[in-house]
Order: sequence, then structure tokens, then C-alpha cells
Amino acid sequence: MSLLHFLLDLLYPPKCPFCGRILERDEEGWCASCQDELPWTEPRDAKAVESCDTCLSPLWYKDNVRKAMHRYKFEGGRVHAKLFGQLMAQCLQDRWMERVDLITWAPLHSKRKRERGYDQAELLAQRVGELTDAPVENTLEKIRATAVQSQSGEDEARKANVQGAYQALPDLDLTGKHIVLIDDVATSGATLAECASALRQAGASVVVGLTFARAR
Repeated sequence: MSLLHFLLDLLYPPKCPFCGRILERDEEGWCASCQDELPWTEPRDAKAVESCDTCLSPLWYKDNVRKAMHRYKFEGGRVHAKLFGQLMAQCLQDRWMERVDLITWAPLHSKRKRERGYDQAELLAQRVGELTDAPVENTLEKIRATAVQSQSGEDEARKANVQGAYQALPDLDLTGKHIVLIDDVATSGATLAECASALRQAGASVVVGLTFARAR
């Protein structure tokens, strides 16, 4: 450990993104208790999402997982993309046996990305690509600003909120490609469905949704 990292750890000791406990020296990224106690999904829990062949998530979106995602998205916790993307990559490798030609993500609107300073799904996609050796490419754009999905109420309202909000980049050709589509959380699946539909229109033959967590 460098002197700089040692001093930073003294001033800002690393904490588990899930429970907030200060990590022990032999704990990296998250604490041992959360590794055992988090609400892990099972392979049979894959979510059915329109225009997706399947949607995979390592965790259920509840309790400390929900709090961790809030820190990641709304409290400047971009550093957590490293661990969250690692869990997503492991889930993909364990539960999807077919080839992956390309990893992409459900993008933020440009205005919200400027406000936040980063696109949380993009960071997750970059990490998953790094760990799976799959190419990562921006394929979509959000052409209409929408209300935050978590504030949009029931499933039908969420679907209406994002309808027509995404489109494939101009001249994008995904003919025959197997695509992994990244987002942070799958609740109703409306955002993934809209993005997957745009990818299908660009020629993708397989679209696999992959999120950090999913709601029951």
C-alpha cells in the first residue's frame, strides 16, 4: 500500500456500500457479513422482460441493496461501480452460457448525466466488459428526458414514462449480434424493454438484460 493510500484510509476508512460498516483490512470492497446475508437471487429468478431473451440480476432490490444503489446513484458513489459490476459479471458468467458479442447500456439523458457527473449504467457496463473480455459500445441514446422511474408509480405508468424515450444511434448495424444490455435496477422492466426494442430494430438477434438488482 502506498503512503497516499494509507493516509487516505486513515482519513476516509473504506466502508461496506451495503451496511456502511468500516471494512477490516482483509475485506475488500464489502464486508464478510453482507457477502453471506445479502438477498441473492437464484437462476430460476430470471425476469421476463419484453423484447429481452431473459433478464439476469445477482440481487433482489430490497433493504441494504436498495440503500447501496441509492448511494451509488444519488450520493456520488461512483466508486461502487467496481464491486457492483463485478457481481453482475459473475452472475452473467454463471447463468448465461451463450456467446456475448457486445455489451451496451441504457443511457441517461444528457441533461441528467451532466447533473450527476456520470452515467451509472455506463460505469457498470464498462466494469462488466472488463471482467468478461467482451467489447463495450454505446449503441443507444435517450432522446427524451423522463421522470425518475422510481417515482413513476405502477408498472403501466413506468411503461408510459419511457415509451419512445430511447433510440438506436444512427446507422447502427447489430445484425445477428448477441447483446448484453446493462441497467442498474429492473423494477417493471419498462426501460430495458424500450432499449431492447431499439436494439432489435437495429438487427440484434439476442438481447440479455443484466442489472445489479431486481424488484420482486
